[in-house]
Amino acid sequence: MATEVSYIIITPYSLLKSRTGGIIARLMSRTDLEFVGAQMLAFTREMAEKYAQSLEDAASHISSETGKLLSDYVLANFPPREDGRKERALMLLFRGEDACRKLTEITGRLSPYSPRCLSAGETLRDTYADLVEDKDNPSVVRYFEPAVLTPPNIYEAMVKLKMFADFASSSPNLIDNSLGSSPDDERTLVIIKPDNWRHPSSRPGNIIDMLSRTGLRIVGCKVHRMSVNDALEFYGPVQGALHSKLAPKIGEQAKELFEEHFHVKLDEKAQEKLTESVGVPYADDQFSQLIEFMSGRRPEDCNEFERQQQNSQAKCLVLIYEGPNAISKIRSVLGPTDPSKAPGGTVRRDFGSNVMVNTAHASDAPESVEREMKIIRIHQNSLASRIYEFLAEAQEEA
Repeated sequence: MATEVSYIIITPYSLLKSRTGGIIARLMSRTDLEFVGAQMLAFTREMAEKYAQSLEDAASHISSETGKLLSDYVLANFPPREDGRKERALMLLFRGEDACRKLTEITGRLSPYSPRCLSAGETLRDTYADLVEDKDNPSVVRYFEPAVLTPPNIYEAMVKLKMFADFASSSPNLIDNSLGSSPDDERTLVIIKPDNWRHPSSRPGNIIDMLSRTGLRIVGCKVHRMSVNDALEFYGPVQGALHSKLAPKIGEQAKELFEEHFHVKLDEKAQEKLTESVGVPYADDQFSQLIEFMSGRRPEDCNEFERQQQNSQAKCLVLIYEGPNAISKIRSVLGPTDPSKAPGGTVRRDFGSNVMVNTAHASDAPESVEREMKIIRIHQNSLASRIYEFLAEAQEEA
């Protein structure tokens, strides 16, 4: 089977109803596809019309009724509101063998014979889609919500991927003036860390689902791979904290062990030396482990060129949440840095392992939000470039 790239679009309604986490959990746990890109998109009227027409054209040889239903849905739900407020749609990009078929099976097909039969089996549309027919005339659909959209085959995928890549490449990665936004809203940054992406799992989606308790909106999203230099800059303040807080504790423990083993009493000056000779190296090793966890490499093992490279094994998902008191709300649901001290029902208590492998990061102050968004280059998104790469590969193979 050939390697393909395909996509899922989570509709504005699914985002509004905070179904994002549940959808992502299902996608990540039921497929072996590689999750390679994500971007929040605010459709223009022109882009919605273009996408709607492509859906109608694609379905014309199967069911004109189905194509019209999808086309009308996009035209009614994707463009900006009359007052200029923007609808949000989230595009997720996957790569792997037979990607279109696998995503279509998880999504659930629209019936090729009638739009009134959404799907069969345990699919996303079984769970989240909805269709209401007219009581007196069942051929008339009064309400239709497909939950997600995905192309049925690689031909349709390639046609639409080019359209979306061109649009995404010229679109901002953060959505301003989205439906429900207010001038007083605050933004915060969340990183779902690499330990959540190492094998197919519902964890990333479950974490997003827990964060949805806050009632905040996701206005930015990207798949990001930290370089060693990114991680060093991002976690630079942690190294100083480890020196000031952890190193003295290790020095004290080393002193106690030495006294117990050799039956000799050491003075305060000896403990200071142990802090310097044992505690500081230990703290530095912990810092190197953190950098390796987030970037895939220890800094001391890399030359300067290698420090600048992104490691494919250290994938994160960056999310920007928006709403009243966003920073404090997210950190409350996330829980303390140490999972063992986190209350039950928090993200870190449920999914974290230790202080370093604690499943997610969230900014702690407005200044941190600005600093961290700059380091991970929030205004840049690789989704379009990944699509262009695949399309170029496909053209070469043709």
